[in-house]
Amino acid sequence: MYRVRVRSVPPVVLALRRFPNPRLTGIGAGLFAALTMFVLACVDRLLFDSSELVYGLLFLPVSALTALWVRPADLVTAPISVPIAFAVGVFPISGGSEGLGGQVMGLVTALAVHAGWLYGGTLIAGLIASVRKVRQMRARRRYVLAQGRGGAPASARAPRAAAAAAKPVRAGAGGAAGAGGAGAVARRPQRR
Repeated sequence: MYRVRVRSVPPVVLALRRFPNPRLTGIGAGLFAALTMFVLACVDRLLFDSSELVYGLLFLPVSALTALWVRPADLVTAPISVPIAFAVGVFPISGGSEGLGGQVMGLVTALAVHAGWLYGGTLIAGLIASVRKVRQMRARRRYVLAQGRGGAPASARAPRAAAAAAKPVRAGAGGAAGAGGAGAVARRPQRR
């Protein structure tokens, strides 16, 4: 009789598993972050009178979601698209004066003043993307090791065995030259 140990899953993990888990492309993740930050900045301007603290606090979870929802092939784009989204979103709350020059100066000033939030969100996105990449590399390494230990199906192993059997047998040191081939030594086929 065998005992099976069942590990209980914490309720927080169960709650997180119920959330959507989309896989966005690099461009899709950038568009998601930029549009979300723009909408949140407009809401911040209407409800909180362009509060820098509210905008910065809302930027952090958007950065984390962008890094979590980007597909594994585009993980490098998450820390790149998050600062761009911050700049797109800060435009409505920058408070520049009239004219194009005044708006650009207001945007540059807002980016300089909110640099702490910008760096914090970028750091969060970079850390999440790095952890996901390391986990992906470990999973790939485990898969390759499992395939090398005989995890390959029999149909995949059959051509290797046939190719190894078809290799010519090499003669030993004193074999074919001295005794007419009587001393030939068969070698085991080597793996490639």
